[in-house]
Amino acid sequence: MRIEISLDSEGEIRLPIHYNSVIQGMIYNNISPELARYLHDTGFTYGKRSFKMFTFSNINGRYRLTNSDIIFSPPIKLVISSPMDDFIQQLGYFMMVRDDLNLGVNPVRVSSFDVPEETEPNESEVIGMLSPVTVYSTLKTGEGKNKTYYYSPFEDEFSQLIENNLKKKYAVITGTEPDESYTLTINPLKVDKRSEKILKYKGTVIKAWRGVYSLQGNPALIKVGHEAGIGSKNSQGFGCFKFLKRDNADD
Repeated sequence: MRIEISLDSEGEIRLPIHYNSVIQGMIYNNISPELARYLHDTGFTYGKRSFKMFTFSNINGRYRLTNSDIIFSPPIKLVISSPMDDFIQQLGYFMMVRDDLNLGVNPVRVSSFDVPEETEPNESEVIGMLSPVTVYSTLKTGEGKNKTYYYSPFEDEFSQLIENNLKKKYAVITGTEPDESYTLTINPLKVDKRSEKILKYKGTVIKAWRGVYSLQGNPALIKVGHEAGIGSKNSQGFGCFKFLKRDNADD
């Protein structure tokens, strides 16, 4: 389930250039304290992994940049998606009814609110990233220190890790381990060096990729990716996508 929200404001909306944590904070502040605490502190566990099971898009709207800020001219639009209907319903309700809604330090209000009709994915889909996708491994250096390696869409591990990640999310959501028929590959269609984004989340540098991709595989895994996000760090604003041919959208 996902919602598309338009936010308006009396004045400009000023955010840090790396604003993902601001959106995440607004989301946590507009669900019940119990659910927010559970997702933030624990999440849905699979072995040693923990999934928050939501993702969100970049902000869509007119803007200008300064040295440290991005300044939007309202209205702005945002997509938030999750396989947890209760999460989306709580979020939508709180954002609609409260009169002290803030995005960072900016007072905002919901000017429109849409719940798109859910459609079942096919075995082959073309997707466009609404927020960049990130895929990484934690490796050991020769000195025994941890090093984070971020994969590009042109490396085999990129597709393999996205598939493995979606299988774990599927198992968490359904309570059933996927069998050998649950496979998925992702391939870049319109992706080049300009698609790479170097972002910061609370001081941590993250490499991620925008662009257009093909998904081939089990529709159930594609649906999990559409609802919960593909790749890693979804609840930090990564891996949200749309079906391009369904949305009649370009890249």
